[in-house]
Amino acid sequence: MYPLVRELAVDGVPVTVTCRVLKIARQPYYRWLANPVTDAELEEAYRANALFDAHRDDPEFGYRFLLDEAHDAGEVMAARTAWRICSTNGWWSAFGKPKRGKSGKKPGPPVHDDLCAVVDKHGVVRHEFNAEAPNQLWLTDITEHRTGEGKLYLCAIKDVYSNRIVGYSIDSRMKSRLAVTALNNAVARRVDVAGCVVHSDRGSQFRSRKFVHALNRHNMVGSMGRVGAAGDNAAMESFFALLQKNVLDRRTWATCEELRIAIARWIERTYHRRRRQAALGRLTPIEFETIMTAPATQAA
Repeated sequence: MYPLVRELAVDGVPVTVTCRVLKIARQPYYRWLANPVTDAELEEAYRANALFDAHRDDPEFGYRFLLDEAHDAGEVMAARTAWRICSTNGWWSAFGKPKRGKSGKKPGPPVHDDLCAVVDKHGVVRHEFNAEAPNQLWLTDITEHRTGEGKLYLCAIKDVYSNRIVGYSIDSRMKSRLAVTALNNAVARRVDVAGCVVHSDRGSQFRSRKFVHALNRHNMVGSMGRVGAAGDNAAMESFFALLQKNVLDRRTWATCEELRIAIARWIERTYHRRRRQAALGRLTPIEFETIMTAPATQAA
């Protein structure tokens, strides 16, 4: 904006008039004029802003991954430049630069209240995961498994009402996009999700701006458990334990693609349609939803 004021002043337009039209003060303009920002400094600022946005969304990323994110945002730079900017500002991976004497970075603060916590008669905080209809309460978490090509990450979302996996995403990188894609897939499958509570742990993927914005965009409500309390999301962990036993640990996986196919096949064909659950009256998740929602549909 200040370069525009300067250009108009050269053309004979008074600075006072231009500042009045643009609704800016004159004093900052004159300070800028005395010490203007160079094009190189402006370019550096845009690059730093792109790297910072990526670092804030995914604190686990090192500068190479932040470089990829900045490139996707339209800020192209050399790897050395990204390293210099990140080094100057202290934007290190949460795993790469632990402080001396520390065990590592602590989980960040919750971005949502814990809506599933209840206090029993003994004053102990426990969690109750109950739902009387579909799309009232979803649970989500991320698991990982090694292949010959590196790790593969799965973010799954389970509807507490029927234990059905309503959405999931599989990727070779554990980025905020992994959680956002899983949520969007679940919403596309279920459609009527306004007011649904989505409970997670305090992983950075679920605390990221992208995931919070996705919840708000779909009119959903976030819920977040405590630090280091595995029981806060035990219902989701039970699904991952089944997946681990039935798929992940059954054999070694040479490629990410073959493990990806195996996970999707087990979820859609075995878990949803063949594995009967005692909690559902010995019905599969698909059978339970079909039977239990039919009377409500007819009544409506």
